[in-house]
Amino acid sequence: MRILITGATGFLGGATAAALIADGRSETLRFLVRAADSEQALVRLRESLARFELTAVQLDCLRTDQIILGDIGAVSAFAGDPRIDTITHVLNCAAITSFGKHPKTWPINVEGTLAFAKRMSEVSGLQRFVHVGTAMACGPNKSSKFVSESWELPAVSAHLVDYTASKAEAERRMREELPGLPLIVARPSIVVGHSRLGCTPSSSIFWVFRMGLGVEKWMCDIDSRVDVVPVDYCASALKLLLLKERLDHDLYHLSAGRQGACSFREIDVAVAVHRGEQPIAARYQKIGVDQVRALAPVFAEKLGITNRRLMAKAMALYGAFSELEYVFDNTRLMSAGLAPPPRFTDYIGRCFKTSEGMTLTEQMLNDFK
Repeated sequence: MRILITGATGFLGGATAAALIADGRSETLRFLVRAADSEQALVRLRESLARFELTAVQLDCLRTDQIILGDIGAVSAFAGDPRIDTITHVLNCAAITSFGKHPKTWPINVEGTLAFAKRMSEVSGLQRFVHVGTAMACGPNKSSKFVSESWELPAVSAHLVDYTASKAEAERRMREELPGLPLIVARPSIVVGHSRLGCTPSSSIFWVFRMGLGVEKWMCDIDSRVDVVPVDYCASALKLLLLKERLDHDLYHLSAGRQGACSFREIDVAVAVHRGEQPIAARYQKIGVDQVRALAPVFAEKLGITNRRLMAKAMALYGAFSELEYVFDNTRLMSAGLAPPPRFTDYIGRCFKTSEGMTLTEQMLNDFK
């Protein structure tokens, strides 16, 4: 077995690579890493994986000959590497994940991904190509708030942000243009924190909850539910989809599902317990997007956010997602043998504790860069 991982210097790819190394599979791994040379790439990789508390011995076992230098945006530069033709399994986590107008979103997430998948489809011994998408590939206009896995995807123009549109388009094109690719698509819902390490590996998206609780206002009802899973649970799911000998489906949600999704009221109570304070539910107000800009003084006073443009943009985008109240069906993943995920309320206290050193503005900029 030879497993090629892209995006191992990122949050989800790094967590999955760390889980495979912790399982003793280090020797089977190859990594596509962007860097000037293999030595620099190895440093980047080790720094990324160290966030998930691998031991020094585990990190030192990684070698430069496990590195394939390259970028999904320039597949032709590494396509001729002979090690590519020895790969049996691929975990493709590389992507531009920003919700902002990033110029490389389409070149990386669609064109680059398709070129990479095409090159891997030419490998005679390839057994599985696990591609990480997003549960929001379904688009914002579903008739039901409980969303099952489906290959029916909306038009690009229907999506709320370029990121979800690009991920949906990459899936569509891989299925249509590369029918021989042994494709398995994994669609995570909202990935926030780590069930044990909190926000130490990454504070991405956690600021949304800090923001809503801080100003006691958001764009959904307090009893609306949100489908959140920790990165280590997603890593366990991806490891299963990568290694399990037989899978019954080619599309899986990595999600909290009906049993695991939490309401904002439950999240409020869990945070209040952590802080030793009273819940905000009695003071909570649902607001509309037209009221966001008027909240600028409140954001500055309570949260220290003075960048009005960033605040309005962030709240409008993430508020629009929260208004959907989607919960993503996870029965396929459960049937494949994975245990149910921890609920967000089980570990949100650790997320708060480990994110105290970062301002909300810093966390927001990480998701919009």
